[in-house]
Amino acid sequence: MLIDTHAHLQHVRFANDLDDVLARAAENGVAAAIVPGSTLEDSRAAIALAERYAGTPCALYAAVGIHPTDADSLTPAALAELRELAAHPRVVAIGEIGLDYYWPHIPNRGWPCAEPAQQRAALEAQLTLAAELSLPVTLHDRDAHADILDILRTWMRDHPERSGTLHAYAAGPALLSEALALNLYIGMDGPVTFEKATGLHEVARRVPLDRLLLETDAPYLTPHPYRGRRNEPAYLAYVAARIAALKGIVVETLAAATTANAQRFFRLQAPVV
Repeated sequence: MLIDTHAHLQHVRFANDLDDVLARAAENGVAAAIVPGSTLEDSRAAIALAERYAGTPCALYAAVGIHPTDADSLTPAALAELRELAAHPRVVAIGEIGLDYYWPHIPNRGWPCAEPAQQRAALEAQLTLAAELSLPVTLHDRDAHADILDILRTWMRDHPERSGTLHAYAAGPALLSEALALNLYIGMDGPVTFEKATGLHEVARRVPLDRLLLETDAPYLTPHPYRGRRNEPAYLAYVAARIAALKGIVVETLAAATTANAQRFFRLQAPVV
């Protein structure tokens, strides 16, 4: 059994065939998936899917949050609504939240993007919310490794009960020890299957089994051999197989460990429902 800990199944690319997508996921051993929110609208949609697909062969859960690129939308009213959404029984985390220093510096991107200072303020506000509600956090970190670790270090100081996962981990082997020292989980997805992703291969070898989470980030980050197509939870099996090979263990051992990690991190019932 596998759990996809990060899949944007409310994305428009799943609008016409989500039932089929989830049937394929279940056929390939994926028993549950966490659907993260990136905006308030996105978070509402994640909850709607988690309600609709509760108790199905691939059960869905929701996370709610404001993505760093939309951090300027986190007004006091938006934060109050986010608090209400997070109280839903199918919500298991605050996310996708974090820092993204890549997009603010891309000229002519054609869409508005929150500046780093706005992102840091939104991250800190949502971390405070997670602490208030005793929820873990799912973290986006793009080109902001030092700042996000500093903020998390402060947030977690003297609070061992607080936990987070670095979704689509991209900080490389150099910062892995710092992340692990903060008791963070490491989320890995499709790029670990790419032949030239040697840094991610080293991360996969080094990360302890009890701190590893598997994810697709569907519809993005599609693994080999489907790279270039829409990603979906069924392809999590390719991520699991590649990491198991890199670690020199059988995939059944990896699946059991990462499923137990996901159940513990998100406080899911076992078996998932």
